[in-house]
Amino acid sequence: MNGTETPGNLFCVAAPSGAGKSSLVKALLELDARLAVSVSHTTRKPRGQEQDGREYWFTDEPTFRAMIERGEFFEWAQVHGNLYGTSRRAIEARLQRGEDVVLEIDWQGALQIKRLFPHAVLIFILPPSWEELHQRLTRRGEDGPEVIETRMSNARVEVAQARHFDFVIINGLFDTALFDLKAVVHSQRLRYVTQIRNRSQVFAALGLL
Repeated sequence: MNGTETPGNLFCVAAPSGAGKSSLVKALLELDARLAVSVSHTTRKPRGQEQDGREYWFTDEPTFRAMIERGEFFEWAQVHGNLYGTSRRAIEARLQRGEDVVLEIDWQGALQIKRLFPHAVLIFILPPSWEELHQRLTRRGEDGPEVIETRMSNARVEVAQARHFDFVIINGLFDTALFDLKAVVHSQRLRYVTQIRNRSQVFAALGLL
């Protein structure tokens, strides 16, 4: 897309593991019919009830690296020893159709997208404290103590990247964080350049074009 404007908005939501990113995005999608989620590819194994094509497209590493070579990813990164990538074709097609797209993504991928598409809106989800983040990782029961400590160590690197994002939401109370996330999306839709792009007939009638 080379940084050009598109009819649709692109929102990238990043957070350290356990901060509540997936739960917030899922709740947002249930409330906002105008938002579509882009399903990323990953080499990690499915967790719990995850299904191929719903949470992620699960693939093996040779297939993933072949997709990199063919230039099929909008962005890709290695996170916690696994590869994650976002399909270029899927994103571009949706944005050109005027859909608003939200990506659950790591900070590396979000910054890659911002360089390619400066109009993307980057949102970082912070935990209220390190203690609360550790408790959340423990409560979800998916990882052993060593993995949790690795995630906590990685989280300190990830949280330090929040200063590069457009918006930061602290997920202390879920309902408050969800309200803040909805506010960011709604605010983006009300920006002058967005309104003039999507409601050009109104601007023309008012002599603003």
